Amino acid sequence: MKQILVILSGVFTLLVTSCRKDSFITSRDAEISITADSIRYDTVFTSTGSVTQVFKIINENSQKLRLDQISLGGGSNSHFNINADGFTGPLITNIEIDANDSIYVFTTVSIDPNAEELPFVVKDSIRIAYNGNERLVHLEAYGQNAHFLRNWEITTDTIWPNNLPYVILGGLLIKENATLTIEKGARLYFHSDAPLLVDGTLITQGSKDTSGRVYFKSDRLDLPYSGYPGSWPGIYFRVASDNNVLNGAVISNSYQGVVAQGPSASAAPKLILADCIIDNIYDAGVLGVATSIRATNCVISNAGGEASNNLSLVYGGNYDFTHCTVVTYNNSYITHKNPVFFLSNFIIENNVKYPLDLTASFTNCIFWGDGGSVEDEVLVSKDGSTVFDVQFTNCLYKVKNPPLNVTLKDMILNEDPAFDSTDAEKRFFNFQLKENSPALNKGVSTPLVTDAAGNPRVVGAQADLGAYERQ
Repeated sequence: MKQILVILSGVFTLLVTSCRKDSFITSRDAEISITADSIRYDTVFTSTGSVTQVFKIINENSQKLRLDQISLGGGSNSHFNINADGFTGPLITNIEIDANDSIYVFTTVSIDPNAEELPFVVKDSIRIAYNGNERLVHLEAYGQNAHFLRNWEITTDTIWPNNLPYVILGGLLIKENATLTIEKGARLYFHSDAPLLVDGTLITQGSKDTSGRVYFKSDRLDLPYSGYPGSWPGIYFRVASDNNVLNGAVISNSYQGVVAQGPSASAAPKLILADCIIDNIYDAGVLGVATSIRATNCVISNAGGEASNNLSLVYGGNYDFTHCTVVTYNNSYITHKNPVFFLSNFIIENNVKYPLDLTASFTNCIFWGDGGSVEDEVLVSKDGSTVFDVQFTNCLYKVKNPPLNVTLKDMILNEDPAFDSTDAEKRFFNFQLKENSPALNKGVSTPLVTDAAGNPRVVGAQADLGAYERQ
């Protein structure tokens, strides 16, 4: 009999517990947790599709909870949209959450591309009401108007001012015999499917100060995507292209940074890079194939990944690099497994080598890699009997085996350049030089009187190596 009573007692307890979980808690003391008290969006370009973020509402109680409403403060006029447990807003009522369970709330923002030219902040809040209680999740988006261009072609000489950002979808093509000139301070944002293809001429008029540079980057500005390399294809100067000049350009987060192919059709280099920053590139930062490039005061950093080099010049050509910093640090996005610099006078197709004349000069440059498995950060490869004239003058480089078949003059071997600040874990890099850097006052005289930041250089000999002169 006692055993029967015990069993009945257990069944009763189970029934009570089950009924309790199925009933609703109505007390104001009911507790919920919300995984975000505010949601912030960076610049959002609505024509590319809205950006969605998510948070959870967690029922901390042993009974079911009914949310009276989840609503947007701005109602139907809000720039934001909500979806809670499959129901869309701006007003959602009577949402049930099981005991010790949760629901997801998705928030989407849309910014009017026809708004004012100046940047603006869009704000709203999500109100969560239950049992006489109210909780708020604040929303904020920083948006601005932009030029939206899809599969765009430049067919005549064109000037782009810096009045609005340019958002490129599907690609931008500069046709042969056409020139696109981009004024200083302009910003170009590229979608994941949008390369910049140059068959004509591209000219940027950027300056050395941060606000005056011309920026080429991904249109994903929301975290974590804003930091990803490979977010858009890159800039490609194809065989027909010529007389390209990039002044003060910043190219970042692309699959390849700058690719130049084929010789120049004139006495000038096919591509001139002056005071440019090419950073956080999945594949090659700068790739030259049988072409001509002149680069001064440039930083080519954190590129190359697992299958390529930061700076790669192949199949001959004509190259002149002065006061450039070429460096890669192993980090969470870029695995440093290949030399930062590779130079050759040939390419290999179908297991056959095809050599071509190569003339190259590197003066007052830094070639450095850190945190990876590379011992020789500079590789030079020669084949055949074509012209091969390669000179390194007053450069700092990290190598176990110095390159052969080249002229080396006053080189600094395997001494850490002592950059100002490098934090691979946080992905913060400042490639200016500390006061104890071995690269200070080791340069040979060049015509450059300012550095990549616009600071004065030492006139004559004893300028600092790399893109920056210590002040």
